[in-house]
Amino acid sequence: MSVIVWIAVASLLAWLWLLLGQGFFWRTDVRLPPGRDPDPGDWPAVCVVVPARDEAAVLGESLPSLLAQDYPGRAEIVLIDDNSSDGTGELARDLARRHGGLPLTVDTPGEPPAGWTGKLWAVRHGVELARTRRPEYLLLTDADIAHAPDSLRRLVAAARAGGYDMVSQMARLRVESLWERLVVPAFVYFFAQLYPFRWIGRRGGRTAAAAGGCVLLRAETAERARIPEAIRHAVIDDVALARTVKRGGGHIWLGLADRVDSVRPYPRLHDLWRMVSRSAYAQLRHNPLLLLGTVAGLALVYLMPPVALVAGAAAGSPATAAAGGAAWLVMIATYVPMLRYYRQPLWLAPLLPFTALLYLLMTVDSAVQHYRGRGAAWKGRTYARPDTVPEEG
Repeated sequence: MSVIVWIAVASLLAWLWLLLGQGFFWRTDVRLPPGRDPDPGDWPAVCVVVPARDEAAVLGESLPSLLAQDYPGRAEIVLIDDNSSDGTGELARDLARRHGGLPLTVDTPGEPPAGWTGKLWAVRHGVELARTRRPEYLLLTDADIAHAPDSLRRLVAAARAGGYDMVSQMARLRVESLWERLVVPAFVYFFAQLYPFRWIGRRGGRTAAAAGGCVLLRAETAERARIPEAIRHAVIDDVALARTVKRGGGHIWLGLADRVDSVRPYPRLHDLWRMVSRSAYAQLRHNPLLLLGTVAGLALVYLMPPVALVAGAAAGSPATAAAGGAAWLVMIATYVPMLRYYRQPLWLAPLLPFTALLYLLMTVDSAVQHYRGRGAAWKGRTYARPDTVPEEG
């Protein structure tokens, strides 16, 4: 047998293992666990912390949904205007005046000191303000996330019923433009492949992840785990948060959201490219060997099946074509549930190898930007490379 046949067979075996041995990552039925409403007088106090930097374009859609939360207990919102230049803070106050609902506090911290990413510095400021209210839970949510009216109620009920220290939902991202249709469902699919949701909820398991747009965290757990100080330099703050909580013995859960949506648009490929490349190499811990392994893995698992099918058909090698075609079919079958979750046409499923190629290039670009000394850039800030960040006592 030729080398390409062996490579095609290896790709097929990899897909069979992913299908059955990676926590059934491709299934989309891990949703918010049901929880019974507490007694009317037993709803815990909650403080919603919203870090916001230059979010005026999306705040009009997201903040009213938080103000309108139908929560029976004591709840309030702390929005931290992270030195915005577009009037985010004033817009938030105006929305609260017009819509009413939950009480809103808007505050602005100074610029983040060395060793802190801007978002986590804003979260720190918000958590400190929240602690003066003595809530039992903190809801950490991004400024582009719109919540259904019962979102907070359902999160708290699920956390209490399941005994979870942290409950997180992967908000449904916007999928309207052509590039969003190609890239966004695959983004969540790849994330679930790296961090199978079923494994995250296991007590004592090692897999830990969260979705930073919607995290309900027990205040006592946050204080015990020194959140957010313990993860102050993290670019991928949601995964770092989950790992810190789980290492401290916390019970965590992550699943797909039904009625929690991101309203942030990514209409162009350039917008999506920046979103992925700003943190892709950080995900690989800035390790060149992990980068090489990731590129080789993506090529073997995602690019090889269509290449083997076409090459086998052209060269008259039925074994090569059959192995490549079978691997591609398994790939398509595992992607279909995510496309259905995002209500997208199923003809996008065979295009997953093309999307994987885009992610491969984004990851390489992320590494190139890192070695050019640019670090991770976001919202007008460029964060230092991790090996240049001074540690604080």
